[in-house]
Amino acid sequence: MIRLFHNANYDILAKRRVAFATALAFIVPGLILLAVRGVNLSIEFSGGTLMVVEASDPAMETGSIRAALQAGGLDPEIQTFGSPNEFAIRARLDADATAENTQETAAAVKRLLDETFGSDAYQIILTEAVGPKVGGELRQKAVLALLMGFGAIFLYLWMRYEWRFGTAAVAAAVHDILATFAFLSFLNIEVSLFVVASLLLIVGYSLNDTIVTFDRVRENLRKFRRDNLYAVLNRSINETLPRTVLTSGTTLSASLALVIFGGEVLSGPLLVVTFGVITGTFSSIFIAAPILLAIEKRWPGDDVRGAKDIGATRGTTVVSPKKA
Repeated sequence: MIRLFHNANYDILAKRRVAFATALAFIVPGLILLAVRGVNLSIEFSGGTLMVVEASDPAMETGSIRAALQAGGLDPEIQTFGSPNEFAIRARLDADATAENTQETAAAVKRLLDETFGSDAYQIILTEAVGPKVGGELRQKAVLALLMGFGAIFLYLWMRYEWRFGTAAVAAAVHDILATFAFLSFLNIEVSLFVVASLLLIVGYSLNDTIVTFDRVRENLRKFRRDNLYAVLNRSINETLPRTVLTSGTTLSASLALVIFGGEVLSGPLLVVTFGVITGTFSSIFIAAPILLAIEKRWPGDDVRGAKDIGATRGTTVVSPKKA
């Protein structure tokens, strides 16, 4: 049986500066672009009109529908919905949706489709108007859901680990969130409720990988009492590397399959999940442990012999297993 990364012995921590530089080179431009361009909010958050139509005319496809609506002055978002001949059309007449113009938008979409394809070429399955009040409430609830999720995770880390470990795990999770925001900005992905759920999934997935590594660190601190923290961290990452790579690989293959075959409705959230698997794996290997090493170097704890002894980078003191 093939065993990937069996008896791996890589000096992962030696690459920490390269990893940090790579992360900053990706995150900083993305956040700057996000600040300049703003967040691409879906109609669920910004308000507008959603229409789902079922086409009986083969001439009705995403490109032709978009062209017809743009000719009438609309800037629609069009995705396949369920079957290939069903389309979700999201549009606004004005930048700021109101209760009045959401109804006007629905009438305008129907008029333009009738003029281009004829009233017999399609059937309206669903029409929903999301006003600014509802959109604002959804934004507040989305932010509250994120904060509650993060709060529960931070409470769990605080109860499970000594503060140095918990801080490093939280820092790795923050890296994943910032990297995901940068990814959203680069691809201008629409932020919907599905994307908010994807963000929570990413944090949970990343922390799961980090916790597996840190649990192995705690075991090795007890097992290899004479090794410094640098050696223990490297050993622990290498020992959990097969599990990390195999778990991430299978998850990534599943998410990629859904991106390819799942249709346009789910493509945005699934792209976010796919990126989250990648950045979560990256942070659990190259970000969390180096941050723990840096924290221990700056705020050393008692080593296994009860002494505080900070040496060179490769000789950083070992965190007490009892405290960890």
